[in-house]
Amino acid sequence: MKLSEAMGALLGVSAYQPPDNYTGLQIDDQIVKDVRRALGGQLQPLVQTRLRWYMADLERAQEEADAGNLKTAAQLYRAMRRDGVLAGLLRNRSSSLIRLPKRFYGSEEAAQYLRSKNGTRPVFDEVFPPSELRALDEDGLAIGVGVAELVPVPGRDYPVMVRLDPEFLQYIWTENRWYFASNAGRLAITPGDGRWILHIPGARMSPWNFGHWAALGRSFINKEHALSYRSNYSAKLANPARMAYAPAGATEVQRKGFIARLMAWGLNTVFELPPGWEAKLLESNGRGYEVFQKQIDTSDLEYMITLTGQTVTTTGGMGFSNADVPETIRQDLIQDDGDALSYTINTQGLPMVLVKRFGDQAIEKPTILEWNTEKPADRAKEAATLGQVAAAIKALGESLAPYEKRLNVQELTTRFAIPVDGDPESVAQAGANEETAPVEVPDLPTANDDGGSEPAAAAAE
Repeated sequence: MKLSEAMGALLGVSAYQPPDNYTGLQIDDQIVKDVRRALGGQLQPLVQTRLRWYMADLERAQEEADAGNLKTAAQLYRAMRRDGVLAGLLRNRSSSLIRLPKRFYGSEEAAQYLRSKNGTRPVFDEVFPPSELRALDEDGLAIGVGVAELVPVPGRDYPVMVRLDPEFLQYIWTENRWYFASNAGRLAITPGDGRWILHIPGARMSPWNFGHWAALGRSFINKEHALSYRSNYSAKLANPARMAYAPAGATEVQRKGFIARLMAWGLNTVFELPPGWEAKLLESNGRGYEVFQKQIDTSDLEYMITLTGQTVTTTGGMGFSNADVPETIRQDLIQDDGDALSYTINTQGLPMVLVKRFGDQAIEKPTILEWNTEKPADRAKEAATLGQVAAAIKALGESLAPYEKRLNVQELTTRFAIPVDGDPESVAQAGANEETAPVEVPDLPTANDDGGSEPAAAAAE
């Protein structure tokens, strides 16, 4: 099987999609290389910043996205990151995945190569920097699709992944193909060709409809307007109106003089008023801001529910006696993120990196990545369960032996979800076949934001 055919099988490329059906340029065309060289290697154009957003903009973004143009949707997503609550929730969800321990299965040689260090970081983190992976994961969550380039690095045999802004992504319905509007022109994206990575965590068709940008964008626009109105309301009421009460017998000259002194009211001003004269402040009841604050609180609530599935993880909740409920919900979301991102890396990133190092055998015996999203407490319970099942199998086997009965080990391994290789009964008697068992590699150290590294939790035995 050709390498391109193997990669197509990995990605599940449709048989109805012609491989060369594109109208744009290829990333390795000479004109693209010349333009990039003139711009210092920059492929992505300058992003467009918008500071004011309205509901009409959100509606236009939805219409454009359904036509395959993600420009306005991506601009809105980038503007949303100015909101501290939303940015914190999004960063927390993505970092909760990227910082988890990693496992590698498959070729032990390839796994050892990926975990070997180049300076302060392992090779895997050199190819897929945690910051770039986190940004790609957040793009998939918010927009529904993310794009990155595997940029060749002179002097080493593996590239580095660079996340690109989804503002320049375009989907052409008539070609069933994604494009990137680069500085050199519209480039055809071929996922898994060794240069492009297209991360689609949701459905393949219209993935932008499965991103969170529409729900988050509505809340963001409402919150931005509510904050402006609340600030305007506070600024107006910060200086209450001054009122002057003059007695009925006061002359016009006296009233004008009193008003002039009232208008000149400054810091620590003191008035000596004759009998019948009075000065007061006209103040609001101070409750008009509540309508704006409720709008802000509603927007923050929608942020939390959209990104975490509930509010307990963020606020702690009230009336919940079982602390495992919010933790379990959050673990499910991170598991979904991990499955989607690892699938993208395993099908579009690792194969081509390992082929350059080990040849076609890297495809024949692939090495795959998995993030360990299990909690230590769950793993302890699982280990205890396995020990109890093993003791039960041994005891039951001994008890049935005098009656010439055999224990159905396959039924027990299936009931308790015990992974076995080959025939379960033969494995129970002779042990697992080490040559065919997956190779599990301890977790890779994860790079800190400052460029250092920190040891992650070791993989479970």
